Amino acid sequence: MAEIWGSYVALVTPFRDGGLDERAFADLVEWHIAEGTHGLVPCGTTGESPTLSHAEHARLIELCIEVAGGRIPVMAGTGSNSTEEAIAFIRHAEKAGASSALVVAPYYNKPTQEGLYRHYKAIHDASGLPIIIYNIPGRSVINITDETLARLAELPRIAGVKDATGDLARVSTLRRRIGNRLALLSGEDMTAVGFNAQGGQGCISVTANIMPRACAELQRLTREGRYAEALAVQDSLQPLHEVMFIETNPSPVKYALGLMGRIQPDVRLPLAEPTTASQALIKAALAQAGLV
Repeated sequence: MAEIWGSYVALVTPFRDGGLDERAFADLVEWHIAEGTHGLVPCGTTGESPTLSHAEHARLIELCIEVAGGRIPVMAGTGSNSTEEAIAFIRHAEKAGASSALVVAPYYNKPTQEGLYRHYKAIHDASGLPIIIYNIPGRSVINITDETLARLAELPRIAGVKDATGDLARVSTLRRRIGNRLALLSGEDMTAVGFNAQGGQGCISVTANIMPRACAELQRLTREGRYAEALAVQDSLQPLHEVMFIETNPSPVKYALGLMGRIQPDVRLPLAEPTTASQALIKAALAQAGLV
């Protein structure tokens, strides 16, 4: 199993006239490869997966893999609150040639810890892809406990955890139970340096959509143990991290990419474009960073 580390971008899904903007998406993939991004994550939260049709979901993963052409890994978003649907998604991603799969904790159903274990085991047993478990209680409501993650770590193709709790203590408490068996990735840009200092290996990043080179550099510096330099990069990124979450992701980052001329900033209902006040703050942060 290939090592999973570094700056993985949680790719936006560009829309135009109500449908997928495949040209803009392909251009984003090429830009990220040129800028040094370490991995691509299509069809996650930032990719508005809840409002993608199954056909759109499949096409985006196929297109991402096709354009990447094996130059950097593709971690396909294949999660669902339906175990059967998640199995169908991961089987498709495996067939399409994904490197791994990001599987979000089931949302809305509120499964028990035993239900979570069985959900992930069923997906694991149905595919040969390495699986990154995505723990995000702020959206899924339920939290996957360290005990459950330790049980899942015993399965050979459970490869890592994306932790979006913002709780840096989780890195240490989980490492105490599982050692180095899983790749630990932050799901919060603001914690990227501290997360790696605690024993993490990378970040699945929203801000990397607009500052891919800096986010990749930060990860490289922490990997080399150059934390003072990494902290300087993080300090420069902090204003962008803040405005990327000024409203519900991905509305702010898509608005930012629109200002940068890379995509149409359209989001799908029930999401809406940022308010006028938020737009002004996003513009100011991008101007300060030299992006517009």
